[in-house]
Amino acid sequence: MTPRSEIEARFAEAQPRLNAHRRQLVQAILESPGETFFLSSRQLAHRYQVDPATIVRTIQALGYERFADFAAELRQHFVSRLTPYTIMEASARVRGTVADQVTHVLERDRENLDTLRSALDMPKIVDLAKRIHQSKKIVIVGVDLAFTLSSFLAYGLLGFDAEAPAGSSGNLYHKIRTLTNRDLVIGISFGRCLKDTVDALVRARERGVPTFGITDSETTPVGRHTDDCVCVSIASTAFAGSYVAPMALFNAILVTCAHIKPKRSLALLRQSEAEYRSSPRWYDESADLNRIPPPRSVRTRRAGTRRATDRA
Repeated sequence: MTPRSEIEARFAEAQPRLNAHRRQLVQAILESPGETFFLSSRQLAHRYQVDPATIVRTIQALGYERFADFAAELRQHFVSRLTPYTIMEASARVRGTVADQVTHVLERDRENLDTLRSALDMPKIVDLAKRIHQSKKIVIVGVDLAFTLSSFLAYGLLGFDAEAPAGSSGNLYHKIRTLTNRDLVIGISFGRCLKDTVDALVRARERGVPTFGITDSETTPVGRHTDDCVCVSIASTAFAGSYVAPMALFNAILVTCAHIKPKRSLALLRQSEAEYRSSPRWYDESADLNRIPPPRSVRTRRAGTRRATDRA
C-alpha cells in the first residue's frame, strides 16, 4: 500500500473543521494532482469555479500558511502516486501509433533539456565544482537506475578520488562512516527518492560531511536532506523516466570542474596522451586479420582445392 502523503494526513486531520463544500474541493484536487499541482491559486479557483479567496481559506484550514507550501506538498502527493505502471497506463490511453509514442518521448526529452538550459543556476554549479576540487574524497550515491548516473559522474571526475559505491545499504554505510568534513557526498535520486540514498545523506550530515543533491525538486527528500542541491527533470512518458537532462547536467559539471583549473586538467590528460595514441585497449583491425575467417566464397574455393588434391 502506498503510504499516506503529508497533504492527505493534513486533510484527514482537518476534515471535522471543513464544511461539505470544502471537503469536496480538497478531495477533487487530491484526485487529480497531476493536473493541479502546477496551478496558481487563481488558476485553481478558475478550474473548480470558486472564488480565489475560497482556495486560500481552504488551504489555511488544512494548516498551510502560504499557498506555495500547499502547492509543494501537492506536487509531492502527485509524485508519490507515480509508478512505472501508472506512467505506462497513462501513455497507453493516448491514441496514436508507436511512432507517435516515440516522438512524444523525444519531445519530452528535448523539453527537459530546454528547461535545464534556461534555468540552470551556473553560480551553484561553479560552487559545486570548487567544492569538488577542495574535497579529499567524493562519494557519489545513486541506487538502482541512478547508479548509472553516479558511476558516470565518478568516472568523469578526472584526477579526483571519486567513487560510486554499489551494493547494499550496508556497503553504503561503511563508505559513509569513514568520511570527514574534508570530504563530499553527492546523492542522486528523484521523486519519492530511494531510502538507501536518503539514509546515506542523513548519515553523512550527522557526521558533518558536506552533502549535495541531484534531484527534481527542492521539496524531495534529497532536496531536504542536503546542504544544497540542483534540480533537473526526469519527467517522461517512458516508464523508466528520462535521464537525458541529468546526463547533460553532469557534462556541465565535468566541464566546469575541468575549466576551473585548466592547467591541472591538461597536466592530467597529458599523462594519458601516449596511452590514448597507442594503447592496446583500442581495437586494431589490422592485428586481427589473421584471426578473422575468410568470406564463405573463399572457404568454399579452398575446400574444393583440397578435395581435388586428395583425389590426385
